[in-house]
Amino acid sequence: MKISGARNQPFSDIRRRALAKAAAGVPVPPGSADKAAFLGLAETDLTPPVRSAVQTLLTEIDDLRSEVGRLKARLAEVEGLADRDPLTPLLNRRALVRELGRIRTFAARYGSPASLIYFDLDGFKLVNDRFGHAAGDAALKAVAERLSAQVRESDIVGRMGGDEFAVILAQADHAAAEAKGQALARAIEAQPITFGDWSAPLHISYGVCEITPDRAPEDVVAEADQAMFVRKRERRAP
Repeated sequence: MKISGARNQPFSDIRRRALAKAAAGVPVPPGSADKAAFLGLAETDLTPPVRSAVQTLLTEIDDLRSEVGRLKARLAEVEGLADRDPLTPLLNRRALVRELGRIRTFAARYGSPASLIYFDLDGFKLVNDRFGHAAGDAALKAVAERLSAQVRESDIVGRMGGDEFAVILAQADHAAAEAKGQALARAIEAQPITFGDWSAPLHISYGVCEITPDRAPEDVVAEADQAMFVRKRERRAP
């Protein structure tokens, strides 16, 4: 279809460009002359048949913009779910490792210290075996809540999987992270976990690794995990 007076330009080309602008979020100007320019037309081109076609096209643009908005909102929702642990409100391992990379870049650029604390519940399998997985889930949720309540807004808390958690501390070198790890472990162990008519104490081990430019995120996780394992083994020793 071609529009008389539109310099023999196919209307389909105009339509394609207009819809592309709409998808890119380019606003449609309010005035008729501005709308014509938006569509690649001169105001004198807007004969009655063209006006009808333009109105139809503008309706399509509004519909497309609404659909793009819905798709962007849905994508943001899906991306958020992909970063969240399915049991707790914390970040999952994937998201926390990504944040480690971001913090490492920041540390390299500005020389700002940061550290990772890696936590593991002691004897968690016994909770599951004795009281069931619902009790185990309650214990994991309690740990998540207590960790989140004891850190700053600038810190990042995540669940690495199973009964393992991690906290990224901003502006904290190794010594500061060790002190914070001890404080967090005490906060977690201060109260027993309750579920139904039973309660049991929580015990946790932790390890620390400072985030430096020469350590890849997964290496930081592995080093903090190893430090946690050493502390756990020491606690078990007679």
